[in-house]
Amino acid sequence: MHDEFLCHVTAYGVCGGRRIGVPLGTYRAPTLALALWWLRDRACWIAERLDPQPGTAPVPPNALVPVADTVPDVPSVLRAWCGDVGQQERVADELAAGRLVRVATSDDTTEYELLAESVDALRMQRTVPSLVVPVA
Repeated sequence: MHDEFLCHVTAYGVCGGRRIGVPLGTYRAPTLALALWWLRDRACWIAERLDPQPGTAPVPPNALVPVADTVPDVPSVLRAWCGDVGQQERVADELAAGRLVRVATSDDTTEYELLAESVDALRMQRTVPSLVVPVA
């Protein structure tokens, strides 16, 4: 069982023809349960900012703009992921096994990525000798 987890949330977009990542948060979770809680919390946080639920807060005029039906609905995808017990169990199993977990979704302009990995697994990877190939 892995005891500590490093979690990241990043938004990626294109600026000046280059893919740019904007960190939205990092958390070093002392337990698996807190890592899962933080990932769900950040997913809900992104969803709420992209598509506030009706009646939650006043939204300035023209702050929200309708998009075409063909644009993926990132807030709905993130909210569905948060509420899917099966998905949460799979993420917990992967993290507990020491594997990197990546949850990503995107719309027409931005990709949102949630990452989590075991700090112990990262430490173990650093101790494994890297493959060295001689160059003639």
